[in-house]
Amino acid sequence: MAILMGSKNDWEKMKPAADVLAKLGVGTDVRVISAHRTPARHHEYVTGAEDRGIEIFICGAGMAAHLAGVTAALTPLPVLGVPLDGSAVDGLDALLATVQMPGGIPVATFAIGKAGAKNAGLFAGAILAGRDESVRKALAEFREAQTAGVPETPF
Repeated sequence: MAILMGSKNDWEKMKPAADVLAKLGVGTDVRVISAHRTPARHHEYVTGAEDRGIEIFICGAGMAAHLAGVTAALTPLPVLGVPLDGSAVDGLDALLATVQMPGGIPVATFAIGKAGAKNAGLFAGAILAGRDESVRKALAEFREAQTAGVPETPF
C-alpha cells in the first residue's frame, strides 16, 4: 500500500490513512512525491510500484490536486484520492480537481482532509479484504469497535 502526498506538511492530514491501515495489519510505504515539483521521481515510483508489491495508492494533495490523477494515468492499480484543504477555498479546489477525472482514468475520491484520509484507508482495507482473510477479520473488528463506541442513549 502506498500513501503519497505532495508535501511533508500534508502528513498530519494523511496520517489517519496510515493509522487505520496499521490497525488492519496492512503495511504502508509513505512518500512525499509531488506531481508538479518531482515529476521524474513520481513517474519512477508509480511505474515501478507493482514490482515492489504495491497494490493500491492513496494520494493526498491540495489546491490543483493533480497527484491522484497523474498517478492513475500511470498505473492500472486502484488510486484513492484525498483532497486536502489549505487553500483560500478550504479544499474545494482540490475536491473538484480530484473528482473531475476524465472517463477512462478513474480515481475514487473521498472527503476533504482527515476524514477522507481515514475513509480512504478503510476503503483500501475493504479492497484487500476481498482476498485477505486477516484484513477482512480486522476490518470487521474495527467496525464492531466503532459501533460499540456509540452507545444507545435514550433522550
